[in-house]
Amino acid sequence: MTEEAFDVVVVGSCMTDLVSQATRLPKVGETIHGHKFFIGFGGKGANQCIQAARLGAKTAMVCKVGKDFFGDNYIQNFKDNGVYTEYVTQTSDAATGAASIIINDAGENAIVIVAGANLLLGSEELQRALPTLRHAKVLVCQLEISADTSLRALRMAQENNIKTIFNPAPAIPELDPDFYRASDVFCCNESEAELLTGLMVASVEDAGRAGQELLKRGCGTAIITLGPQGCVVLNAQDATPHHIPTTPVKAVDTTGAGDSFIGALAFCMAHYPTMPLEEMARRANQVSGVSVQSIGTQTSYPSRKDLPAELF
Repeated sequence: MTEEAFDVVVVGSCMTDLVSQATRLPKVGETIHGHKFFIGFGGKGANQCIQAARLGAKTAMVCKVGKDFFGDNYIQNFKDNGVYTEYVTQTSDAATGAASIIINDAGENAIVIVAGANLLLGSEELQRALPTLRHAKVLVCQLEISADTSLRALRMAQENNIKTIFNPAPAIPELDPDFYRASDVFCCNESEAELLTGLMVASVEDAGRAGQELLKRGCGTAIITLGPQGCVVLNAQDATPHHIPTTPVKAVDTTGAGDSFIGALAFCMAHYPTMPLEEMARRANQVSGVSVQSIGTQTSYPSRKDLPAELF
């Protein structure tokens, strides 16, 4: 165990990405030819952690992988990216999580995930990581692990005055109301916002209304990401929606763009705690905008050296 201080601790998922590229997505019951296949590293938690690390955050990951080839490779991937792995545990009871991803020529994707070992991450592992959690600046959680584990981690962070970012993805309609109250920043995309609020989110204005509904439920700040339209930011002190546009880019592969945004946001919250959240969101937009211009998930995530100096 360590009581070393970390900028960002992520409690979340690791997935091995099995990626196929094809001209279009298949219809139900249809088999089509693809033109490329590769295996990559993914999972929302790990993606967010790797992006924060590449920007210069000192990061630690709390997760569970299988005692298998994919699990061994994932631990090495964390080490290669400078992520602290003391709390990455392996189990013989389930395989490392996997995601089957199909990407079409427009950069759109369809994804099926099998959580595997991710669902075995529980309170025992959180308790073991508590000394590190206590000394973190920012904790990040999502929903690709057990919802109970994510909520427990957020509560532990709050009890220790650690800033929290919660990404309710993949979204579940009956989300425990305590998740809102345990989130300093509640960050979701438009489809997740629709599922959670029951409101249609097809425009910036719609996102503002959905964000106001999320604030009513108790989060400190709501951010709804809108892909090429940037994001909308609202905080509890001023529920006025602020649209943060992004620079238009040619998207090649949008897989993991939301995770890139959250990793960049976590980096900013840890390194520039007094910066207005709207400026943090603008910088996160820029980072995720770079990620969609390359194929792959973590392979597309920029490092500090790949980005304009003004972002730092």
